Amino acid sequence: MNFREELQKQRWDDHRFYHHNRINQSLHLLSACCFLISYGLVFYYPAAAALVGWLLAMTLRQTGHFFFEPKTYDEVNKATHDYKESIKVGYNLNRKVVLLSIWAATPLVLYLRPDLFGLFAPATDLMGFITNTALVWLYIGLGAVLFRTVHLFKLMGVQSGLVWMTKILTDPFHDIKIYKNAPIHLFRGEMYDTMDDWYQEVPADQSELEARTTP
Repeated sequence: MNFREELQKQRWDDHRFYHHNRINQSLHLLSACCFLISYGLVFYYPAAAALVGWLLAMTLRQTGHFFFEPKTYDEVNKATHDYKESIKVGYNLNRKVVLLSIWAATPLVLYLRPDLFGLFAPATDLMGFITNTALVWLYIGLGAVLFRTVHLFKLMGVQSGLVWMTKILTDPFHDIKIYKNAPIHLFRGEMYDTMDDWYQEVPADQSELEARTTP
């Protein structure tokens, strides 16, 4: 597969395996809007961008995954939850728990070591503490993307790692495109996406895609 085909495939797998619930899709829509605001802020107010990105966008996004997305057997794709977790290209739920734990521990670490072991000028007031915390969160987010990208270089090859990084960075735009009608479906009482008519372009390597659906 070339770069574009693999990007399409990773997006398709991500949607069909991890975004059945319409509440989850709707939260992803809101999260995507917040991420776009964060993207706009990052070049002018990096701390504000991190606060919007982590406190709003990431909280909405992960709430959908942890609390609304079903963990039972996936009848649509004929796959168990454990199987889907094992083939997840990016951060599966276990990896997300580790990442979110690091994120949540940041304020405590900064409270105990205001200079973060010499990396920051210690905050002298609440606003300074919030700013330092937000900047650390920004570095954690960037570091998480770079770490997994390099890790995928080793696991799956350079192209797959770069494809995943591209997917992650462009997810806000793509999520708005594919989940813009999720709230409408939800208001109609359609709690779960059947995946019947979502994707117009079939991934290029259909045989490989089908092989991955069988545990």
